[in-house]
Amino acid sequence: MTRKSFRNICISAFVVLWIFVFHYESLRYFYLEPFFSRPMPKVKFLFPPAGWIMFFSVDDQFATAKVYGSMEGQTQLIDPHDIFRTRPIGFDNIHRNIIGEVLEPGLRKSFCSFLKRKFPEFDNFLIAEVYYPSLVRLPSVRIERVAYQCEENENK
Repeated sequence: MTRKSFRNICISAFVVLWIFVFHYESLRYFYLEPFFSRPMPKVKFLFPPAGWIMFFSVDDQFATAKVYGSMEGQTQLIDPHDIFRTRPIGFDNIHRNIIGEVLEPGLRKSFCSFLKRKFPEFDNFLIAEVYYPSLVRLPSVRIERVAYQCEENENK
């Protein structure tokens, strides 16, 4: 066995072992522990239950926005894919919470103008903040409140 082939075997073995350990840690907390009904051993220095973003600081809270349009007294939810018609490259930008950016106070006027141009059939728009205080401890708790409303005279 040559030195180069031994090195390639060692690298391949390390990669296979690392992939196994990484997937075990990715599945351990949310799937394996509930399945076996007991705590599973943790591999030190390998974080996630967060999946492939293991070195990214992931917060337990989450907020996003919903946009509603009103027409003749009827209010309906507007699909974020209709608002931002961007083609996904590898991953859908809506799932990256691009819609959450519209909650920024400085974007209110320009976003309202954009909505009026994009959806002239609606009389008014309501932007709601959807807030999840703890995705791990309280996954079913969801708070929705009005962030702002696009006024008719604001869009002219």
